[in-house]
Amino acid sequence: MNTKGIEPEQIRYAEWLRWSGWLGLAVLVGAFGLYVSGVLPPVIPVEHLPQIWGLPSRELMQRHELEGGWSWIHSLGRGDMLNLLGIAILSGCSALPLLAVTDIYLRRGDRLFAALCLLQVAVLVLAASGLIAPGH
Repeated sequence: MNTKGIEPEQIRYAEWLRWSGWLGLAVLVGAFGLYVSGVLPPVIPVEHLPQIWGLPSRELMQRHELEGGWSWIHSLGRGDMLNLLGIAILSGCSALPLLAVTDIYLRRGDRLFAALCLLQVAVLVLAASGLIAPGH
């Protein structure tokens, strides 16, 4: 790869983003394989998907006794819930690269850029926490 003229923080961010993206994709593909092969028992069997496909999410959750928010973490041993781990990794895969480049900014003395990176990570964590929820 030609890195002439590319700043070190750009290279580090891109590398970390690439690897976290591939990790999320690998988890998604692996989880899907475990789900459709039946290796892990699902909450909702594959053959029932056509009957529930058009249900509103609230009704689907009630029918299958699912809770919202981060409750899926307790069901990672279920084939259809494990895919949510891949989605979580992909949706948060920009946080680790931001933390990785913060070090470069701090060593260079660019405290404003370092603070902006940390602020972005804080916003991502706050959004993922569920503490701030849109009105219904």
